[in-house]
Amino acid sequence: MNPAFARLVAPALLMAAVIIAACATPTNRSRIGQWESRYHDSQLGRVTPDQLLREVNLSVDLIPAGTAGRKIYRRMTPKYITIHSTQNYSGNAFNHALALRRGALKAPRRKGGNRIGYLTWHFTVQDNIAIQHLPCREQGEHADFDGPGNNTSIGIEMCEHRGNDIGLTIDKTARLAAYLMYTYGIPLNHVVPHYHWPRISPYIKDPHKNCPHFLMDGGRPRGTWQWFLNRVNLHYNRLIPGAARSLG
Repeated sequence: MNPAFARLVAPALLMAAVIIAACATPTNRSRIGQWESRYHDSQLGRVTPDQLLREVNLSVDLIPAGTAGRKIYRRMTPKYITIHSTQNYSGNAFNHALALRRGALKAPRRKGGNRIGYLTWHFTVQDNIAIQHLPCREQGEHADFDGPGNNTSIGIEMCEHRGNDIGLTIDKTARLAAYLMYTYGIPLNHVVPHYHWPRISPYIKDPHKNCPHFLMDGGRPRGTWQWFLNRVNLHYNRLIPGAARSLG
């Protein structure tokens, strides 16, 4: 491999390994207070859908159609939003976008496993930006192989690289999820963690992945996950009815 190219994709290749492995670190509930200290909820007001999307600071950088993880067009009607964490401590949202475009995030294609030979999802979020990789009406490969998680859900990955503010990343993800709920008519109880989708495969021992690990308690969606859903609902309830731009 060319050394320069290796330096470019190494963070994303690391991510490819960890996204398949279980996230192992349980959440400390005291972190909620640290995250909330970064917010200024008293200053929040009502917003139009377009204004909420501007708060997300969305950048569209799609995997080119017909290449890598979009070689095959697979239509989807979004019914869920699935939240992930990268557990990649060196790759930012731009590294992930580049790796997805170049097809660097490969996975074994096999029956009962990955269907296309690549990992793909719809958005990667960090503290200052969200990047879109797939149209929201195309299937990704981020949850449960040939199950409803891949077939019906929009996948959002939250970055964890050093220097990234996790609290602000969580809140930006909540804003994006609220926008997607509004745009595609998705109810709050259909915003779920990766854990929600069992991966039924002879190659995986534990079907329920501890992901996003920093929103789980003891590897399960409990109080901290409910706190996140409350955060999504907070931003959803800020919305003034109006036109919303479709994201594909």
